[in-house]
Formats: sequence, C-alpha cells, structure tokens
Amino acid sequence: MTLIVIALGGNAFIQKGQKGTFEEQYRNIQRVSSQIADLIEMGYKVVITHGNGPQVGINMLRYEAAKNIIPPYPLHVADAETQGFLGYIIQQTLKNEILKREINTEVVAIITQVLVDRSDPAFKNPTKPVGPFYNIKQVEELKKRLPNWQFTFVKGKGYRRIVPSPKPKRIIEIDIIKELIRLGYVVIACGGGGIPVIKKNKYLAGIDAVIDKDLTSELLASCLNADELIILTDVDGIYLDFGTDKQRLINRISIAELDKLYKMDIFEEGSMKPKVEAAIKFLKRGGKRVVIGNILKLRDSILGKTGTQIYR
Repeated sequence: MTLIVIALGGNAFIQKGQKGTFEEQYRNIQRVSSQIADLIEMGYKVVITHGNGPQVGINMLRYEAAKNIIPPYPLHVADAETQGFLGYIIQQTLKNEILKREINTEVVAIITQVLVDRSDPAFKNPTKPVGPFYNIKQVEELKKRLPNWQFTFVKGKGYRRIVPSPKPKRIIEIDIIKELIRLGYVVIACGGGGIPVIKKNKYLAGIDAVIDKDLTSELLASCLNADELIILTDVDGIYLDFGTDKQRLINRISIAELDKLYKMDIFEEGSMKPKVEAAIKFLKRGGKRVVIGNILKLRDSILGKTGTQIYR
C-alpha cells in the first residue's frame, strides 16, 4: 500500500477575498477532505500536514487587541492553538467523508513539536514576518515591554515583527505517529511546520520561531519512509519565468534537472523555493515521487494528469 504525505498550503483554509470566518474555513476544508477521501478509497495510506500562517496572524491580532484584559501568549503557543483548531477541522470533515463512504478507519490529529537548533544561524538573522502591522509609536511602546522583539518596515503598511525561521531537526512525536499509521489510522501532524522547541539540558522548551511547513513535511515524509510527498498550493505547479508573459508550467522533471534550477536561485524565497528544496531532499533520501500542484486538483495531481511531477 502506497504511503503518501499530503502537505496542505494555507489557502486550503482561507482563500483570496475571504475574511477567514470559521464557516469559510470549514467549507474550504470539506472540499479538500472529499478529495482526500477519494485517495483513501483508492487504497492510499495518508498522512496530512498543513499551514497555519493566516491563523497565527489572526491569533496575534487577538492577543494585541486584548492585551489590557488578558496577557498575550508567546508565538509558540499560538502555533499550538492553531494546530489544535485546524487539526480539528480536518479531522471532523474527513471523518464525516469516511463515515459517508463507510470506510473503516479513524482520523487522528496530533499536536506536534519539532526540535530546532538554538545555534541555527536563523536566530541571529530573523526574516519571517508574523502578526499585525504597527506604527512607529506602537513599536517604541512594544520595545519597552519586549526589548528582544525585532521589526521590519514595509513601505505603505508600517512595521511588522520578524522572527527566526530555523531548519527542522527532529519530530518529537514521530514514534507515536508511526504507531498510529501502523494501526491503519489517517494522521494529521506537524501543522504549521510544527511547534518549535529547543533542548535545555535534557528538557524541551518552546521558542518563538516559525518553521517552514514544507521542510517539516519533507522531514516527516522521510522519517516515515513515505513513497510520495504531495505539496499543494494555489498554483498548478512549478513555473519557469513565473509572473511574466512567458511563464510556463513544468509538467515533469527529474531531481537532477530540478537541482540545477534550484542552484540557479530562480525560485522565490518563502514561496516556491522551500517547496523545491523539500522535493529535492525527499527524493535524495529515498522517496519515489514528489508532486507540487493545485489544492483543488489533488486527485488529478496524484494520477499525474496535472501539477509538476518530480522523480528520481
């Protein structure tokens, strides 16, 4: 039986033009869950990961708005909260699809911690923007309370907090995930790239950072010896000359060819670049296939009819 890891992009929950209400996110995931149920019916063993960027941003807005009433939580707690909330939506909508089709399996969402290295260069050079925009007066007030916070300025919008984006090193709950898969369950794990934690002596501690969800999805897929990694986003795959009149979709490519393109540094940081990096790592570690495709075309992507198909 083929084991696949499906990495859902942030647009799985909130699409362009939407406000991000619970009802909108629930309906969006219902459509995705229907496609995932198709794959389960086809005999695939499925593990699901997902993004959480918009939801963490919303949580941080809530913290800021209510700071005079309720103490705001750290970023790593916002990661945990959104893992639970989004995992619940996927778990319930997919379970309902499974019940409708009378498939005999369970769906389990795991709150997942991911170990990062405190000496990772990312901690000396934060680049990942999170949370709301501030004016200069608000930044000065925040600096008094939170002197370690760093900000970047975006013209026309204001100042925004930036945090480190370290590489994922180890998935803390990996043995639990493996056991659940062995039992035949559909597992949802590593939401938002995982809750970043560091080792303090022999103990774990949360740390404010953002781990790239695609790189964590690759680490999970490799640790599970998955056959395939499916990375879903809001475009149909990898394009050359993306965003220009000359853009063209890569339908099929070898890892060697993709590695050459990656080294040319033509992919956008924080967008397609980590997806390509994840694809290369997974195939080099023994994976059989990676597909980067549109979240609305999951079944066709799996069947090789659309998306960018990447092989060893």
